[in-house]
Amino acid sequence: MFVSPMLLHKSDHPFDDDEYITELKLDGIRLILSKFNGIIKLYTRHNNEVTSKFPELLQLDIPDGTVLDGEIIVTDPQGKPDFEAMMERFQSRRSEHRIQYCVFDIIYHIGERVRLPLIERKELLNSVLEDTKTVVKVQWMYGNGVAYFDLIKKNSLEGIVLKKANSKYRTGNRSHDWLKVVNYQYADTFITGLRKDEFGLLLAIEENGNLKPGGVMEFMVPNARKEFYKQYRDYIIDENKKFIFLEPKLKCRVKFRNYTKAGLLRIPSFIEYIS
Repeated sequence: MFVSPMLLHKSDHPFDDDEYITELKLDGIRLILSKFNGIIKLYTRHNNEVTSKFPELLQLDIPDGTVLDGEIIVTDPQGKPDFEAMMERFQSRRSEHRIQYCVFDIIYHIGERVRLPLIERKELLNSVLEDTKTVVKVQWMYGNGVAYFDLIKKNSLEGIVLKKANSKYRTGNRSHDWLKVVNYQYADTFITGLRKDEFGLLLAIEENGNLKPGGVMEFMVPNARKEFYKQYRDYIIDENKKFIFLEPKLKCRVKFRNYTKAGLLRIPSFIEYIS
């Protein structure tokens, strides 16, 4: 049975408040696991059934009528979540990457919707689920958001999640009771092209006096887009079926999640134009 998961709002800064619990923000794929009539099924947050992709989760010893919420990850040799490796495993069953399902909430128990506050749901989850090499419960603490976020930054991890300790699980809703603080990185880039179909700007990064590809930026506020469209024709140097190429004259600062293994910016987002 699919349940549309509760979603998070963004917070620009971490904070300390003992009315919230703090968890690691895991860099993987959201996964809803349900067991009804003795059969386990797996769903992404968008209601795509992916049961066949993860056979190692199909014998999980939990009560019938249970629905769990969590994140499925693959870790690198240092034990850090590796999103690219996770996507390789998600896209191919031939991949040898070992997954770990990190569970942080319980939505149904013995066929009944769990309407308890978060802290009591955590206690229920402890009684229902035993940690294994493949399935673990996400660790959490009261407050300490600032110190934990500093630790996250030092270890180049994804970010943290702050959740009101008394929050109810609101299926299919994005709630301010759950907040994410992303550990963004920042870079100054040059705009070197424009995608012809859906919006996307080619970016380049300067390295040792040379420009190298930086990926495609799809997130740009409307006013910044208008400013770009006013200027870009002055810098056109070439084009093909997919892109219009530009002289690297327009420069902007972006925030991004991390560098990919190919050295590209992952999910770059516009901040401001710079001269």
